[in-house]
Amino acid sequence: MALQFAGENRVQLQKVLDSYKEDSEKYKAACFLIENMPFYGSYEGKALEKYWKYFTELAVQKRSAREIVDSLKLADGGFSKLELSFKPDIEIVDSAFLANHIEWAFKVWKEQPWGKNIGFDDFCEYILPYRIGDEPLSLWRKELYEKYNPLLNDLRRSKDAEDQVKAAQLLMDTLRKDNYRYTGLFPEGPHIGPVALEWKTGSCREFADALMYVLRSIGIPCGTDRVIQRGDTNASHFWNFILSKDRDTYMTEFPYQERWKKAPEYGIYKGKVYRNTYSLNSKEAMKVKEIPNIYSVFKNPFFYDVTAFYTGEHNWTVTIPEDKFYSHSYKKGPVYLCLANKQEWRPVAYTFIEKGKVCFKDVEGGVMFILATYNGGLLTALTDPFALDHDTGEICFLTPAEKNNTVNLYRKFYIAEKGYFYDRMIGGVIEGSEQADFADADTLFVIKEAPFRLYTTVYLNSEKSYRYMRYRGAKNSYCNIAELAFYENVQDTLPLRGKAMGTPGGYGDDGLHEYTNVFDGDPNTSFDYKYADTGWAGMDFGKPCKVSKAIYTPRNDVNFIYKGDVYELFYWDEGKWNSLGKQTAISDSLVYSAPQKALLYLKNHSAGVDERIFEYCNGRQRFW
Repeated sequence: MALQFAGENRVQLQKVLDSYKEDSEKYKAACFLIENMPFYGSYEGKALEKYWKYFTELAVQKRSAREIVDSLKLADGGFSKLELSFKPDIEIVDSAFLANHIEWAFKVWKEQPWGKNIGFDDFCEYILPYRIGDEPLSLWRKELYEKYNPLLNDLRRSKDAEDQVKAAQLLMDTLRKDNYRYTGLFPEGPHIGPVALEWKTGSCREFADALMYVLRSIGIPCGTDRVIQRGDTNASHFWNFILSKDRDTYMTEFPYQERWKKAPEYGIYKGKVYRNTYSLNSKEAMKVKEIPNIYSVFKNPFFYDVTAFYTGEHNWTVTIPEDKFYSHSYKKGPVYLCLANKQEWRPVAYTFIEKGKVCFKDVEGGVMFILATYNGGLLTALTDPFALDHDTGEICFLTPAEKNNTVNLYRKFYIAEKGYFYDRMIGGVIEGSEQADFADADTLFVIKEAPFRLYTTVYLNSEKSYRYMRYRGAKNSYCNIAELAFYENVQDTLPLRGKAMGTPGGYGDDGLHEYTNVFDGDPNTSFDYKYADTGWAGMDFGKPCKVSKAIYTPRNDVNFIYKGDVYELFYWDEGKWNSLGKQTAISDSLVYSAPQKALLYLKNHSAGVDERIFEYCNGRQRFW
């Protein structure tokens, strides 16, 4: 069937097949590539040069990604993928190109000491493919092999010669020494190809691609695993994986992660995990072929479910009886397991009702789901939201009660990852001194918990006066803080004035994250010291002053409550979001009356884009 799609190019592909008739493995490998080739291709057009310029400019200039994006849009009129034409591989890949990739892939598979542990199917799926996505076609294997294979000479002479995880670690250690500049601001476009290794700019996609090219060029089976929707924030996500000699999965978020981790050690909330493949999942494809209006992400299944590799002991089956469904909503067809993305729900798995219930196997907890149906255009909720406990697998539905609670809200979004900006203030101290070098510093306050609001007020019980006051960051905190103000009396609303002082040098050395930001009155600018430790930001009052109160703001993502902004609180009930009214914030908090046990969502109509579902329990917002 694939050869029929090739048209005039069929003769080129047949030439490869004929050349391998006497070599059964290479013949099967060629068949594997060709039979899946109709699904792949690359983009062409002069506009590609505009797109590539984003990456090359960020690679050589010290300007921020935002400045580069804005200037290129002004100069070139921006970039759109619609300006490009798509060229199917099946029509243009010639025999020399295909044979070159097959020969080099077999070379590294057969010559590497760990190759004996790699089965033919894994070789075809995770070493053999000549492309990763829709990047321009290129003969990348030889150049990368000659550059990176010598780095493993000592390993091949050691007792660990057959351990491809250690080989992958050595390669990642080398690659991580380079300087990578991340941004998510570039316009949507195709994969850029092996030049990702030269430019070292872009998003997680470019970084993951770069690592894959290197690993495949020297025969380590690898690819990307992904979540359609994360369970703890409004985004999809993917990362690199490799297979060990025992076919265990190891993962990394290159270039940020120092070492390959075993899959169950990966800490984000995933719900469901899928492995991207070069080949079509034929079993799944046959199943979805019989389903009208299947949700688009499942339509062409170049993936398979690997959730069980990541869940370890916390692998659960979600079973929901039909009596939990909204009675008016269900019609025949698949039932989707969905995770939240802002006020929408994204399907991450599907199944069918059997014997009055639905069962989803291999699910990770610690997330909030709903069940829904899909008619080809709209999702219709079938159930109330339900939390799946990460440790026990227990299911708890959030069904609004008739009774209301008073809720105090301080933010609309929170990334639930340890080590985030708020946590970095734990262990930070406020100090006073009579000397500019703080040689005789007195500790006046120690921050013991992560700030949960924009402005945190603390009282400094000291009878002494100080000319110099400062915030000294905790270990490994990069002295992250956005604002700090000192007050002579606890009743004062106007802070003491003075000259800003501190440790110079911010992240990126671009002048955007210096200590001076701590006293500029803008909670959206912050200090991000270029070193993990020893950073501080303070003030010289010019004379000794009594300081009774301090107010600080953590480095943040502009998602606290801001005075003057208009907010609206929603709660989920009977399959939709229901408004509890709009408020204009008069401080850094909001007060609402909301149904108990309801799933909530706070929207800022004035500014910002990040918002996240939460529940209110024990007097605090718990974000999901």
